[in-house]
Amino acid sequence: TKAMDYLKTSRDVTAELYTIATLSDDADTRLRGETGCTKRVAWSEQIPLPDVKAVGRVLGCSVNDLLIAATAGAFRHYLLEKGDEADVDIRALVPVNMRAPDDKGALGNRFGLVALDLPLNIEHPLQRLYAVRDRMQALKSSLQPAVVLNLLEVMGMAPKAVQQQAIDILSAKASAVITNVPGPQQTLYLAGAKLRQPLFWVPQAGDIAVGVSILSYDNKVQVGLITDKKRVPDPDLIVERFAVEFEQLLLLVLMEPDLLCDPAMLDQLLHG
Repeated sequence: TKAMDYLKTSRDVTAELYTIATLSDDADTRLRGETGCTKRVAWSEQIPLPDVKAVGRVLGCSVNDLLIAATAGAFRHYLLEKGDEADVDIRALVPVNMRAPDDKGALGNRFGLVALDLPLNIEHPLQRLYAVRDRMQALKSSLQPAVVLNLLEVMGMAPKAVQQQAIDILSAKASAVITNVPGPQQTLYLAGAKLRQPLFWVPQAGDIAVGVSILSYDNKVQVGLITDKKRVPDPDLIVERFAVEFEQLLLLVLMEPDLLCDPAMLDQLLHG
């Protein structure tokens, strides 16, 4: 039985390595291309986290699924607003925490990456949400995060020239990095002053021009966006749309609860 398990694991690892090695370059949109040195940052208004969790419970999705789907919708709207085609999937690299329970609080990074195709080509927000959920579930249940973690560790010991070549290859495969960091859900104070709104922006590497940082704190959640000026000079247009995309799902839950509970009626809603 152990021998069969080892063979299966070896086969799955080989399949993941093949998948990573044969990833096509990402879709050619204004979000991807040669980057410069000047960056732009923007951040969204805070959204009540209980609202996000409530919508997720009704729709059968995680908070992460909802927020990534809202981000995809914001990218779609941005491309359309610029007069571009949005009938594409764009790929995002999503870090996955690989720490064991007894490793919590240790120094250093320990994360894998999954390559998630964001379904910008899906117009209906609910269809787009379920596409994101299904793709994330498939990626998280695969060995891709563990395989990439080991690849990153190997690259960290390689010569700088090899590291740069690997970064260049990887950055051609994706348009964005999206990370979701759960912060403390109670109010923090420093020397008696209330910490109202922490912010962070995910680091960028190679020619990946867009970094999406989702942060929850004190029962609120918001998105921070860092972009390269040459690719996206106006990230505020994207973050403004983020809240609108979530509100669409919230309104759908509030206005159509019967449709969401009946699979046949839901299908009719989605394809009507």
